[in-house]
Parts: sequence; C-alpha cells; structure tokens
Amino acid sequence: MRTLIAAGLLLATAISPVVAQEGKLVLYTSQPNTDAQATADAFMAKYPGIAVEWVRDGTPKIMAKFRAELEAGAPQADVLLIADAVTMEGLKAEGLLLNFPEAKAEGIDPSLIDEDGAYFATKLITTGIVYNSAATAIPAGWADLVKPEYKDQLAMPSPLTSGAALIHAVTLTGNLAEGWDYYSALAANGAQASGGNGDVLTAVSGGEKLYGMIVDYLPIREAAKGAPVKFVFPSEGVSAVTEPVAILASAQNTDNAKLFVDFLLSQEGQQLASDMGYVPARADIALPAGYPARADIKVLGYDAAAALANETANKEQFSEIFGQ
Repeated sequence: MRTLIAAGLLLATAISPVVAQEGKLVLYTSQPNTDAQATADAFMAKYPGIAVEWVRDGTPKIMAKFRAELEAGAPQADVLLIADAVTMEGLKAEGLLLNFPEAKAEGIDPSLIDEDGAYFATKLITTGIVYNSAATAIPAGWADLVKPEYKDQLAMPSPLTSGAALIHAVTLTGNLAEGWDYYSALAANGAQASGGNGDVLTAVSGGEKLYGMIVDYLPIREAAKGAPVKFVFPSEGVSAVTEPVAILASAQNTDNAKLFVDFLLSQEGQQLASDMGYVPARADIALPAGYPARADIKVLGYDAAAALANETANKEQFSEIFGQ
C-alpha cells in the first residue's frame, strides 16, 4: 500500500509540478503606474506569499535599464510586460527570453502568441483618432487628417520616443496606399510629432490641438470622467500593440514568473485588463464600456520581424520627414 501511495504521489507530481508560491517577483513594465499597481495587487491577492516589486517607465527606458543591468552582470527583472512584440522579437533573437510553451493561453488567438512560447499578448491597444468636443470637423478616417480643415491642429506621438507610435507608423505605411507619403502629407499639413500618447491627450483635451493620433484607452477613459474628448476607430482600420508578457532567461524567480504569466492570460487576469479599460486578448472576455463590438474593430496587420529588421530605417525615414 505504501508503495502504491508513493507511486501515486510521484505520478501526481509528474502531471502537476509543485510550484513554490512564495518569495518575490520583479516586474519591469511600461504600463501606467496605476495599472502596474493594480496588476501587482491582483496577483498578490491571488498569491499572498509572493511579493511583487515593479519598475515602470516607457519601453525604450525600461529596455535601456535592463540592458545596462545585463551588461553589468546583474539583471534584476524576472518578467517584462511592455508595449510591443517588435521589442520582444529582438530579445528572443538574442536568446534573452525563456520559452514557456506550457503557459495556459487557452482562448487567445494563436496569432497573438509566439510560436515557441517566448512571449504572449495580454491585450490589444489600438491607435486611432481623438478629437476635442469643440471641433467642428469630425474625422472618420486617417485620410481626413491631411485635409485643409485639419491644418496645424494635429498632435501625434513620435515614433522616436514611443514604441506604439513606431508600430503605428509601420502599420499605416504598410497598409495605406500612400505609404510614407501619408506621413509626408501630415507633416506638410502642420502635424506636430513629439513626446508620447499622454502628451497628445493633454494637448487635445486642453484645446491646444483639436485632433490627435492616440492609443484608444486614454481618451476613452478620460471621456468617461467628463473630459471634452471623443475617440474614433478610423474606417481604414487601426494599428495595435499587444502589450506582451515574457519571462527573461536571466530570471531569478522563474516559478513565480510562470504563475504571473498564467495569471495575466487567465480569465481572471483578462477580466482585470477589461476592467482597466483595455481590449482583452481573450475572445471570451467582454470589451469595456465605450468600445464598439470586438467584430467592429478592424485591426491592420504588420510583420513584427520585418519591423524589427527595418527599425532604424523607419526611424530615419520619420526623422527626415519631420525634421527631427
């Protein structure tokens, strides 16, 4: 009997490995501070034995910090939760990510998951058009922004400082018939390109500019709070970043990192994303208030590997057009 019990325990262990639910987890993220804290709090509520330490900054600065630590031989982060798949593609190519093919990613479109399990989409953050409620011309699509009535009234984040803005530029130039000529037309029409998405929201909500290119959740959130802004999903379609999560090959708390990834991809974690105001990656989780039906959001595709290979050229193209 004792032998059978021991054999049964060994079999159970082989099927369901025991994972230590204690210690700490170090998260590097580009989420807004309030979202990063809410994510950490929800995970710690589920796993009270694990303390989450998180560092938040824009993706370029987060990556600079990680690489500086790596160069010094003292990487601190266990998990990255950052804006875009292009950055993840680069890290994967360098062998800096830990493959996690057994992650519990049911319900998420396979196209949003790295084929080797190196990184996983946690949400869809699209870029569309925000306008001030005082605007008289109401944009329906990207083509409107180059019309005379929009001259000198458009703010947009710079691809030189925003990963989402770079992917947006790559997506639009790859899908619109005008290609980079579209951005040349925006520049000729007086578009202002600088800073990040938060700067665009400030400019448009404050009336400094009447229109902006911006990620969806910022104006939708602020409109719900009474800000004088409205968001448009352009008729041609929208670009999207997936805020992927990945475990670093240098992670010191790998088991806890795996729990964190599974949590973000679970129904509970995806509902948390929706409650924060994001489009969840899982198709079985309803979208937040203020969004159209999932089927009505047309997402334009782009090649993340090609975007990585052409990153420098794309930034140089943008710089040449906008004189930056």
